[in-house]
Amino acid sequence: MRTLASWAALTALCLCATPLVASAKDTKANTDASAPDAALATPQRSTTSGSVTVEGKRIDYTAVAGTIVLHGKGDDENTPTASLFYVAYFKKGVDPSKRPITFLYNGGPGSASVWLHMGAFGPRRVETSDHTHTPAAPYKLVNNDYSLLDASDLVFIDAPGTGFSRLIAQTDKDKRDELMKKRAKQFYSVDGDGQAFAQFVTRFLSTYDRWNSPKYLFGESYGTTRSAVLSDILTNNDSVDLNGVVLLSQILSFDNSPDSPSDNPGVDQPYVLALPTYAATAWYHHKLPQPPADLPTLMKQVEAFATGEYSQALAAGATLDAARKQAVAEKLHQFTGLPTAYLVKADLRVSGPMFEHELLSADDDSTGRLDTRFAGPSMDPMSKTIEYDPQSSAISSAYVATFNDYVRQTLKFGKGRHYRLFAGFDHWDFTHNHNQQSLNVMTDLAEAMKANPDMKVMMNGGYYDMATPFFAAEYELNHLPMPQRLQKNISVHLYESGHMVYAHLPSLKKLHDNVAAFIRATDHG
Repeated sequence: MRTLASWAALTALCLCATPLVASAKDTKANTDASAPDAALATPQRSTTSGSVTVEGKRIDYTAVAGTIVLHGKGDDENTPTASLFYVAYFKKGVDPSKRPITFLYNGGPGSASVWLHMGAFGPRRVETSDHTHTPAAPYKLVNNDYSLLDASDLVFIDAPGTGFSRLIAQTDKDKRDELMKKRAKQFYSVDGDGQAFAQFVTRFLSTYDRWNSPKYLFGESYGTTRSAVLSDILTNNDSVDLNGVVLLSQILSFDNSPDSPSDNPGVDQPYVLALPTYAATAWYHHKLPQPPADLPTLMKQVEAFATGEYSQALAAGATLDAARKQAVAEKLHQFTGLPTAYLVKADLRVSGPMFEHELLSADDDSTGRLDTRFAGPSMDPMSKTIEYDPQSSAISSAYVATFNDYVRQTLKFGKGRHYRLFAGFDHWDFTHNHNQQSLNVMTDLAEAMKANPDMKVMMNGGYYDMATPFFAAEYELNHLPMPQRLQKNISVHLYESGHMVYAHLPSLKKLHDNVAAFIRATDHG
């Protein structure tokens, strides 16, 4: 199965940062030449201060760029296993015990948090083109008018092996490779990743005396998968009740992914759940034969067709007669803009990569996957599917360059170190709770909601997100295995953007306002 990681590169009026006097904790650890990872085993910290203006209101804050060291369990509880890098922003002049705190991370799996940090909610934001390729450097870093600092303190976390986060193997050189393989097997997995983030959160709460603060998780893409697992661990293992979980571009059941559904024949649900995104994309690119006046009208029509006539046709399989197949293909043509003959030849089943390649094929262009508003020249016009993501190519360089400059020049951390955008693992273990079937964490989120019936869940999705279609996310939330009465704890917000909703500035404003309102309504302060 193609994983999200394979596509991951596809998740102030003035900001014055001046270094504060470092405490003993802030100094770099001494390095023992005989133990290459000795420096990683000591928490590091760089503290600066700054200000940001959010929707017209100035906020002064303290920023901390640092690491928290994770340890093993049982007999290994004193053994450092990983050093996780984070950047935290704390609003000045407030009572920390009553101030909400939100832990944010991207997905992949194996992606750093640079996307949410520099594109969505950090105090500074990189400017990128809305739906076209952003020109090369120099890039522009500006005050983020929609930083979430007005509603919550923020902690951006880099997953193990990403950013400045590193696995630790404190041993002699002869045993290091073997131990690093053990660490990789532990952390590069659904369950190991969830346990690592749970340990990070509890250690952070202790380090900064934030146990009594209202607490939130904010994950994007695979980060939503992580949030389901993490919320269950924190609630049921660590007795940490969360006030809320915010999901952006959600995927909880990987059987619903439109990336390669043909690898799982007999399961047609991905085609059904992706159809509204196909229709929205065709509408955006003016490829519909008879387009409705607006997107909401189209969505109502296509969702009814997808879950009704289209779903029934797919369920018929080989028993679907030729005339009926032709009729359904003609209706699909009306909703997707794809040629009827192509749809019949595809047996009415078009994957996401097939659609991305085919919609604009007359011009030898392909749409983006993370954001189908983007388009670019097809790598191979004769291919069946796309071979790169135009949206990722359009904006990644801007994010990478600006963060590398910002973290060193403004946050005063990381000089001489390599910031890894993605972890360099060979394999991610999708086994969850010893279940060898396709990854599905719907039960994890449901268990957290049942154990903590006051916890609220907010889903945010983009109409033009082909990586994690919004209709699939809605379907998952509507089918969580929990009492019907808990459904009232779930809210859904959709945006005219893609996977990285915040890459579209009007959507970023709406996202900020919705999330800020969600936090203020649930912080119980």
